[in-house]
Amino acid sequence: MVFPVSAALLDALVLSVVSKEDTYGYKITQEIREAMEMSESTLYPVLRRLMKNELLSSYDQEYLGRNRRYYQITEKGKEQLKIYREEWLIYKEKINTLISEPMNKGVNL
Repeated sequence: MVFPVSAALLDALVLSVVSKEDTYGYKITQEIREAMEMSESTLYPVLRRLMKNELLSSYDQEYLGRNRRYYQITEKGKEQLKIYREEWLIYKEKINTLISEPMNKGVNL
C-alpha cells in the first residue's frame, strides 16, 4: 500500500479484529492482511501499547501442547473502538470527497 498507516489506524484495526472474538497474534495479523500488508513484528508493539492503555487484556491457553496467548478487548477498549469507528466514518467521507473523481457533465478533463 502506498499510503502510510498511522498508529491510531493500527490500533483501530486490532481492536476491531479482537472485538469479534478472543484471538491470538498470528490470526490478528492474517485478518488485517486481508485489508493491508502487516507483519507480525509490526503487530506486537501495537498489542503491547493496547494492553498498556488497558484497551486489551490477555490470557494464555494451551493449544497442541503449547501455550498460546489470546487477546480480548476490555470495556475501555470497546469504548475506544466506538470512537475510532465514528472518527473513521467522518475521515473516510472527507477523503472520498477530496480524492474521488468529479462527476463529469459532458466535460472531459
